Amino acid sequence: MKQMKTVIILLVMVLFIVTLKGALYTVGEVEQVIITQFGKPVGEPVIEAGLKLKLPFIQEVNIIDKRVLEWDGDPSDMPTKDKLYISVDLFARWRITEPLQYFLRLRDERSAQSRLDDILGSETRNAVAKHELIEIIRTTKDREPLRDDLLTDAERALKMGALVPIQKGRKLVEQEIFTAAADKVRVFGIELLDIRFKRINYNASVRPKIYDRMISERRQIAERFLSEGNGEAARIRGNRLRDLNKIQSEAYRQVEEIRGLADAKATEIYALGYNQSPQAVSLYEFTRTMQAYRSIISNNTTLVLSTDSELFKFLKGINANKIPSEKDAKSN
Repeated sequence: MKQMKTVIILLVMVLFIVTLKGALYTVGEVEQVIITQFGKPVGEPVIEAGLKLKLPFIQEVNIIDKRVLEWDGDPSDMPTKDKLYISVDLFARWRITEPLQYFLRLRDERSAQSRLDDILGSETRNAVAKHELIEIIRTTKDREPLRDDLLTDAERALKMGALVPIQKGRKLVEQEIFTAAADKVRVFGIELLDIRFKRINYNASVRPKIYDRMISERRQIAERFLSEGNGEAARIRGNRLRDLNKIQSEAYRQVEEIRGLADAKATEIYALGYNQSPQAVSLYEFTRTMQAYRSIISNNTTLVLSTDSELFKFLKGINANKIPSEKDAKSN
């Protein structure tokens, strides 16, 4: 009989402990709780931390996170307004502000992440499609580009390296996505805290074309430098030839001046030497004529002269009989 009572007491204690354990639950500092009875929420959400009571066995505790949660979407390809396909990677921060609404519509965090994928992805596509790529990349309107000092002149001449003016910028585009998405996720009891572009890159299919265009631009700059170098080299060669011709012409002029002065001096000396008497003048005239004969007459020369010619004056006085033949000259 005593053993029976002991067993009954033990069973009552075990039942009491199980019942008490099923009726008590704790709420953490970073948690909020929805109590459901047969799958339906009952009462108000429990948002204060501490030890709480519920009906055992028929009521269940559904814990909902109170902390700021992270959403990190997968990169997706989308076109911009200027028809450039880019790969956009976003991240966002959110939290559950209305746990009952959140529980009724989404139940768990996995469903919330899936719904955020749909909403944020859709709003991002809409915003990117309404703006050009430069609006999504740049943040400030008055930014000065960093340029290599060696390429500044070439880039300015080719209108390269200048930043296209923007109207909004990346921050305002992010704000547009945030505003549109925040209204849509609020109905799920979710507050969207922030959204940011994590990475923006060209689509893999157009990336080689972009690289080719960059290479082509650099080649244009290189060709411009090369053409400018060739032009400068041609200018230097032209200046060298001009200076050389100038030096040669100056030297030739000086030579001719010196030669003219020498001829004038020689003529003056001749005039002084042969102008002393009529006999000296006749001798000078004779010697100069003889020199002219040597220059213009050879063995086979035929001259046709008039009797008034100065050259003929000395020829007509020559006695052919007194001129020795070649045989006599050799014998002598």
